[in-house]
Amino acid sequence: MPVHRWYAQPTAADESVLSRCAGPVLDVGCGPGRLCRALLSRGIFALGVDVAPRVVAHTTALGGIALCRSVFDRLPAEGGWQTILLIDGNIGIDGDPRALLRRCVQLVAPTGVLLVEVDRHDVEELCTAWFEDVHGHRGPPFRWARLGAPALHRIAKDLALSVTDQWRCRHRCFLALRHQASTSGRRC
Repeated sequence: MPVHRWYAQPTAADESVLSRCAGPVLDVGCGPGRLCRALLSRGIFALGVDVAPRVVAHTTALGGIALCRSVFDRLPAEGGWQTILLIDGNIGIDGDPRALLRRCVQLVAPTGVLLVEVDRHDVEELCTAWFEDVHGHRGPPFRWARLGAPALHRIAKDLALSVTDQWRCRHRCFLALRHQASTSGRRC
């Protein structure tokens, strides 16, 4: 996982996502909040949500807005978010992309969009992960998943979501998903 990027300024690839955001935005797995802070600085309301108290504190200390809770917990404005971000591989949260996307469908507005970063390789992998510091000390294990674009296309179709945009920037790959009823027939 690209932890170093989470603490850096938004990259060109991040900007390609931010330019597609309409508020209000929910940044799922916001980490230290670089994306929600960037959106707030542009006048777009963005709320981050993350289970790690330390990164939520970092987000708020730098002027972002974030809640320390799981995306599967009760959240504000359920069904009213215009954009939901699953960036930096956060489609892997809890090791069950289908359950995560089902939950995001409950959170997003009927006309809203899910912006999802996927692995650049054709992969569908469920695994156990952990963070490890530079000294080799491991944190507690957690369930995670990795998906490439083909796997996300299949899962989205099963959940009545349409892929309305797909793009690459540098070495990163992104997809936009919408409720099938709200799409205008445009597919990638």
